[in-house]
Amino acid sequence: MALLVPLPYVEAYGINDSGPMPMNTSAPNLDISANAGPPARKIGPSVRGLAQAAATPGELNMHALGPGDEVVREWTDAGLQLPDFAEMRRYRMGRIRQELKRRDYAGIVLYDPVNLRYAIDSTNMQVWSLHNACRYAFIPTEGPVVLWEFDHCDFLSYHTESVDEIRPCVPWFHFCAGDRALEQVARWAGEIASLVRKRGGDNLRLAMDHCDPEGVAALERLGVSVHNGEGLMEEARRIKCADEVRAMRCAIHACEAGIKEMHERLKPGITEQRLWSYLHAENIAHGGEWIETRLLASGPRCNPWYQECSSRVIGNGDLVAFDTDLIGSFGFCVDTSRTWLCGDKAPTREQREIYQLAYEQVRHNIDLLRPGLSNYDLTHRAMRYPREAFRHYSCLYHGVGLCDEAPYIYFPESWKSWGYDGAIEPGMVLCVESFVGRVAGGPGVKLEEQVLVTERGHEILTSYPFDDQLLR
Repeated sequence: MALLVPLPYVEAYGINDSGPMPMNTSAPNLDISANAGPPARKIGPSVRGLAQAAATPGELNMHALGPGDEVVREWTDAGLQLPDFAEMRRYRMGRIRQELKRRDYAGIVLYDPVNLRYAIDSTNMQVWSLHNACRYAFIPTEGPVVLWEFDHCDFLSYHTESVDEIRPCVPWFHFCAGDRALEQVARWAGEIASLVRKRGGDNLRLAMDHCDPEGVAALERLGVSVHNGEGLMEEARRIKCADEVRAMRCAIHACEAGIKEMHERLKPGITEQRLWSYLHAENIAHGGEWIETRLLASGPRCNPWYQECSSRVIGNGDLVAFDTDLIGSFGFCVDTSRTWLCGDKAPTREQREIYQLAYEQVRHNIDLLRPGLSNYDLTHRAMRYPREAFRHYSCLYHGVGLCDEAPYIYFPESWKSWGYDGAIEPGMVLCVESFVGRVAGGPGVKLEEQVLVTERGHEILTSYPFDDQLLR
């Protein structure tokens, strides 16, 4: 039986059984037949493997299928534009290679699944691979990109032209290697060093985002100089292109559908965990991936902040605060916070006061955002409340993209010990944070907006309404 692939993904991923399809064509839904033969070892943007996989729908990976027609219609009806995935991938690869050249590296080896998603637009068991080093890629400053994939998972990257070659991974973490770890790490290092020599010539300087000491030592024995690539990737990810912003808008729209579902389900008697589950469900239904925290609290658990959601039953008149921390559609993070009043009781004077302090802080600090400022400027110009009277959030602003990203902009009292400077530039997306709660106790309020820095100032990307009854 042939599989019909929705048109947006035919165009975006270039699916065509004779080779990549030109972008923005007006072809009908493409019927991918099963007679393409066994998948070849991938060299270049071959789609033969994808065509073969299409014969078994369970093997056609989620990136080729996309979020689904229902979700795409939802975005289209909202006036949103889908990103050009091929253009987004080219932009990201260019950003990485620009940073590699600037630092004079032969290339970078990536393990962090967020960095892999950015570099090659390919995923595999993202949360599991956060703590099991099961897949990695070599991005040379010049030359083909090699992905070492987890067992029998080659087909997961047939959709992306960012991967030129796929090899079986050499796992040397204890779960897979046991007491043979040193033997396996030597095999792993041999492959990596060979590619570094081939692509870098006399330059054997290699960046890596994550690696245990045994791997670093094995590479250095082979003459490879290993350097920290975490900052390199953060800098590459810092400035978003237009297609990344389009993707982020879709993710935000999906997240806010989940927030709306939570809001409608918020009634006295529901538990924090049950309420939180509705956001997870809508995230998955919209093609999202996972939620990084469990930050939802109610009533007295709102102050101090950072209480994770529990089995507490939410009462009439309780404040309920949450922080989405959501990895959503297309792998983009949506990090926004709201605080609501539950039930039909009128808010107390103290609840209103704390809510309005948090709201005023967020609005004031958003209004500061524009190109030409620095991290230092934002730290020292932002609104904050006296520490002796109020608890506050851990930062004033932070970057966001595929997850929470640099910069992390501290409060003034932390600048000397922790602050680092940098320019605020168009294309950055920053989250503007506020938590306000009295040190002496009482209600706490968490609010947060996700904001794009533009050429002329800023644009607030998140749009879920604030609680009017707490603003009056």
